[in-house]
Amino acid sequence: MGQITLKQVRKSFGDVHVIPGVDLDIRDGEFVVFVGPSGCGKSTLLRLIAGLEDTTSGSISIDGKDATSLPPAKRGLAMVFQSYALYPHMSVRKNIAFPLKMAGMSVADIDKKVDAAAKVLNLTSYLDRRPGQLSGGQRQRVAIGRAIVREPAAFLFDEPLSNLDAALRGNMRLEITELHQSLKTTMIYVTHDQVEAMTMADKIVVLQAGLIEQVGSPLELYNNPANVFVAGFIGSPRMNLVEGPDAQAEGANTIGVRPEHLDISTTAGKWTGKVSVTERLGSDTFLHVAVAGHGSMTVRASGDVALKHGDTVYLTPQAGRIHRFGPDGKTMA
Repeated sequence: MGQITLKQVRKSFGDVHVIPGVDLDIRDGEFVVFVGPSGCGKSTLLRLIAGLEDTTSGSISIDGKDATSLPPAKRGLAMVFQSYALYPHMSVRKNIAFPLKMAGMSVADIDKKVDAAAKVLNLTSYLDRRPGQLSGGQRQRVAIGRAIVREPAAFLFDEPLSNLDAALRGNMRLEITELHQSLKTTMIYVTHDQVEAMTMADKIVVLQAGLIEQVGSPLELYNNPANVFVAGFIGSPRMNLVEGPDAQAEGANTIGVRPEHLDISTTAGKWTGKVSVTERLGSDTFLHVAVAGHGSMTVRASGDVALKHGDTVYLTPQAGRIHRFGPDGKTMA
């Protein structure tokens, strides 16, 4: 079981209100990602759930039981940090086994659990090595293995991939996602990388200044952002946002168009601009176009496009693909 419920959870450091008040339900078995810019409170919220920070007010329940005042060891949760926090003088086997040894479990039971975790994480052939003999991705798997053997109600990940290079991050994203599908245990994952959020989550929680801006599936947030902040944060490249007369003509304060929903032409269109940068990725081409009065706009085109720096182009939003936002920044019906 791993159902976690937050009711009006607040965290303040003196007069600074880091988490002004959060309500959130996390269902058993969900993969939930907290995402937002640096300083938005996502790691603090995770630490409140873990018990590593005391709540100023509000309540946290785990599987229906009030855990607000419980110490971390009594909450039945396992946390995986950005730093691997492995013991360099111990073998992989001993690192994974350490929490079980501290709990007084028998050697036979420890060996059984460690072997099972190592098999899941493809670490069996590395059990006799020390952390210094492993790659960054392998060390992160050891840290995850140490959490798995505890059989927690939920796993808490605090930006676990930020120390890895791009290729390893991609591999570890897949491994953690597959691990969740195998274990079917609740996972809460903190990241500032919205690509990680989009590719891994069942449910995304978008935070800004300690407040929840929107909660939903990746595609719900992508296709139906609740406000300008979510629209601009979720999606890579980010949504093009336009203000002024063109937005007012749509009855809005701001309009937004995803890069893939802009048609590009060399003959005619709604907006005229010049290509500043062309990013050729093979399967896609990203064109950054300087549009008079609107700054830089990004267009995503399929395959290769025969356009270069300085070319004049015309951009037109596809029918029915314009997002409208009111003066309060919220999405308009």
